[in-house]
Amino acid sequence: MSNANRPPQHLRSTTAGHTDAVAKVHREPIDAAAIMKVKHLHLRARIVVEGFFNGLHRSPFHGFSAEFSEYRQYAAGDDTRFVDWRLYARSDRYYIKRFEDETNRRCYLVVDQSRSMTYGTVGYTKAEYAATLAATFAYYLTLQRDCVGLLTFDEAIRDFLPARHRPGHLKRLWGMLDRPATGQSTQIGSALEEIASLVKKRGLIVLVSDFLAPMESLAKPLGYLRSRGHEVVAMRLLDPREVDLEFDEAAIFRDLESGQPLFVEPDVARGDYLLKFERHRRELSDVCTSLGIGLHTFLTNEPFDAALYQWLVQQVRQPGSGAGFRRGSAGAR
Repeated sequence: MSNANRPPQHLRSTTAGHTDAVAKVHREPIDAAAIMKVKHLHLRARIVVEGFFNGLHRSPFHGFSAEFSEYRQYAAGDDTRFVDWRLYARSDRYYIKRFEDETNRRCYLVVDQSRSMTYGTVGYTKAEYAATLAATFAYYLTLQRDCVGLLTFDEAIRDFLPARHRPGHLKRLWGMLDRPATGQSTQIGSALEEIASLVKKRGLIVLVSDFLAPMESLAKPLGYLRSRGHEVVAMRLLDPREVDLEFDEAAIFRDLESGQPLFVEPDVARGDYLLKFERHRRELSDVCTSLGIGLHTFLTNEPFDAALYQWLVQQVRQPGSGAGFRRGSAGAR
C-alpha cells in the first residue's frame, strides 16, 4: 500500500478499542430454563435474539446496529479511500464500506443429534438446548441477510438443507430442528468429512456438539474443513453433571452411545474421570487453536444469548471475517 493510502497511526489501533467496547456491552441474560419452557422453538429463538438486540440498545453500539449491515470495521491493510468519514464523525470509529460479496455470507449450522446429546439433568437435554441455540443463530443470521443452511448428524448425515435466504426457508429450517433427536452412536469424524463434500462454497460453519469423541477422529476432518477455506466455529455443549460428576450416591449409569450399563461410585470414579475429561478438553482446545477454529463451551444451564455475545466478540477481534455485527432490514420468514 502506498504512503498516500497508508492509515495514520491513530487508525491502526481501532480494533483493540472496538473490542473493549464490545466487552462493555450491557446484557441482562435470559434464564435458559425460562426459555426452554416456551413450547415453540421459533418463539424461543425470537425471544433470545430480540432480547439480545434490546441489550445492545443500552450498549456502546446504540444507534449503529443498522450501519453494520453495509459497513465493516477498518482493518490494517484496508485502503483508506474507502473509509466512511461521515460515519466516523458519528461514531468516532473507522468503518469501510462493504463490497457486494462481503454483505451476504453462506452459513451452515451443523447440529449433533447422536445419542449422547439426549443426556440432560437440568430439565431438558443437550439436544434440546442445541436445537434452540441453532434456531437462535439461524434467526440472527437471517436478520443479517445471510444465507443459512442446516445439517444434522449422528453416525451419518440425517438432514441437509442448503443455505438460502428466501421466504419460508427459515420456517423450514426451524421445523427440521424441532424434530426430536433419535440418533445412535456418534461418528462425528465421518460426518464432518461428508459435510466438507456437501458444502462446496466457502462460508461459515457452526458446529454444535458435545464433541465427546476420540480426538483422533476429530483433528483430521476439522483440518479438512479449514483447508477448504471455511471459517469454522465450534459450539461445545455440556450438561453440568458431565463437567463435575457431582452425584450424591452410587448408581447404574448407561453408556448413551453403546447402551451398556455401568455401576459407578462417583466418589471413587470422580478423580480419574475429571483427569480424562480435562485431558480431552485440553486436546480439543489445542486442535482448534492450531486450526484457527473458534471454540466456545457452554453448559446447558447457561443463557443462550451468551453464545451470541461470545461470537460477536470473536468476530470483532477478527475484522476480516466479514461477519460484522448488523441487523438487517429484511425480515425473517
